[in-house]
Amino acid sequence: MRRFLSILSATVFTAACSASLLSGAARAGEASVPVLVPLTGFLSLEGTSQRNGAVLALKDAPAGVAVRSEVIDTGTSPEAAVTALERAAGGKVTAVAASMLGTQMLAMLPLAQDYGIPLVTVSGTASITEQGNPWVFRFFPGDAVTKEAHARYVTEELGKKRPAVIYQTTAYGQSGKAHLEQAFKKLGVEPVFEEGVDPAAKDLLPVLTKALAAKPDVLVLHLHSGPTALFIRQAAANGVAVPIVAGSAMHQPSTSALLEPAELKGVCAETAASPISGGNPEVEAFTAAYRAAFNAEPDAFALGQYDGIRMVLAAVQGGADSAEAVRKALSGGTHQGLAMTYRSDGKGNMAHSAVIVCYDGASRVPAIAKRYDNLTGVVTGAVK
Repeated sequence: MRRFLSILSATVFTAACSASLLSGAARAGEASVPVLVPLTGFLSLEGTSQRNGAVLALKDAPAGVAVRSEVIDTGTSPEAAVTALERAAGGKVTAVAASMLGTQMLAMLPLAQDYGIPLVTVSGTASITEQGNPWVFRFFPGDAVTKEAHARYVTEELGKKRPAVIYQTTAYGQSGKAHLEQAFKKLGVEPVFEEGVDPAAKDLLPVLTKALAAKPDVLVLHLHSGPTALFIRQAAANGVAVPIVAGSAMHQPSTSALLEPAELKGVCAETAASPISGGNPEVEAFTAAYRAAFNAEPDAFALGQYDGIRMVLAAVQGGADSAEAVRKALSGGTHQGLAMTYRSDGKGNMAHSAVIVCYDGASRVPAIAKRYDNLTGVVTGAVK
């Protein structure tokens, strides 16, 4: 098994190329792909997964493609993300693995357009691809996709009609709430309770108590990783029997590691993919490589960022020799990734499928309970 090195914040590295490639045949191309993601703050678990996926893809660059990259911690403030992008843009940049935090992405978009740099992200915040900006490419299904799967599973598979929705007060949370409302409305369902919580909240028992007072038949979460784990722990500690269907933060192994398997019994979550659940040899090989590189378990954020950077590098290998050429390749091409087939909908939404995973109470590894392939109809043909 090939081993990969974890790259720390603000470290520069060059992807390994064989001596024969460097001294003999001409390279297919060169790529500079800075990785600007949140490694500290309330999104550090998700951001670390995003970084690892990008780094793994860059270390596994296609034959003949020489890669240079730098990892910069953006924290969680929009200003830090803009500063990081300005710093990265000082050189010739092919594309950027850009923060998954919605507020940071919204702040980076105008600058990316000014500089002409493709931003490759796994942010779920719907509005980042609704700004008319041709330089953003999302390799994680946006809320318009995941929240449809979320609501459909709750309503169609579980048969629930009285959801209580608890969401984060961040841009991510507001986006998820809005799309959940739309999805439930299409299904003829109206939530009996809705409340936002700050990601810094240390006690979610008050909101849980208020939600249960509305007599819901299901608790629907759209929270970041830490708050998701806290909510589920407090629900289990208080013997809550109402089923929980959470957002994509729950599928992360780093989130489930915060909980005992018994606390997870019956909990489900929406996400783009679950590499630790297996499914095919390619995904299993990715999972093994990720474990070897980072001594951690991969999640859908890591896999989506890996697929996104792999599409960038494939474009470079195919002759894209500038940021504009890469943008055109991402805008008009189709990429068979490990999680799914990716193709832009014209706005930069590249991912159009989602899955629901559920925990059995005996393990922290979820099983895939339901797949929702190509929900937007953008990708023709079979989707993995």
